[in-house]
Amino acid sequence: MGKNEIILTIILFNLFFLLFIVGVIVFIQQFKLKKKEHIAMLTRQEEEHQKELLENHIEIQIQTMQHIGREIHDNVGQKLTLASLYTQQLAYENKAPQINENIENISQIINESLAELRELSKSLTDDSISKNSIYNLIENEARKVQKTQKCVISFICEHSKIELDYQQKSILLRTCQEFIQNSLKYAQCKTIQIELKSKDNELLFELQDDGIGFDTAKISNGIGLENIKKRTKILNGTYALTSNSDFGTRLTISIPLN
Repeated sequence: MGKNEIILTIILFNLFFLLFIVGVIVFIQQFKLKKKEHIAMLTRQEEEHQKELLENHIEIQIQTMQHIGREIHDNVGQKLTLASLYTQQLAYENKAPQINENIENISQIINESLAELRELSKSLTDDSISKNSIYNLIENEARKVQKTQKCVISFICEHSKIELDYQQKSILLRTCQEFIQNSLKYAQCKTIQIELKSKDNELLFELQDDGIGFDTAKISNGIGLENIKKRTKILNGTYALTSNSDFGTRLTISIPLN
């Protein structure tokens, strides 16, 4: 074998070896890419599955509440109404003042219970979320808290005609209720501020109290915060929570607007 043939053989060998190395590198990169895509696909499927489960859970919860509300109205409410009529009849027929007084007390208790059950039934079967705008729903919630005189609550909204679907309104309202409840119960706050604004096809929902705050690292897995996380995820949104003793607790939720 001549010198030129040896050199050519070495060159070809090195070329094939180089191509082999390149092929291995390309194969590894393609494998990593496909693995990454596969993991991303599985993650999306899991997120969609969890989202679907949560949506079904919310739907079942709404239907259950409506069913309970109807049962209270149609069954328990009617029985209490009948009991109230019986006590009125007894009071009318009985002439003993002491017994009549006891009957009237019983009748009053029944009527108070009946009124409370009617309010409960109305709240469970109420379709106000679908009938009202998010502005009216939050404003009404703020008004109810204001009446308790437990704290001063303010609601700021750029305009009252932000169009949202039922799910978006329901989740934002429940989040608002949960934040207010926690602020009143734990934060010892004097004021609560709520702001709703839209910008660049995005809705920003901000809630803040001036309470004592809490360590978000220690309560990051609390039921209330988990509910907020899951609800925000359903809307393909993001949320940020900050809290300390200097300025209280602030919750910011951002959701895309179609």
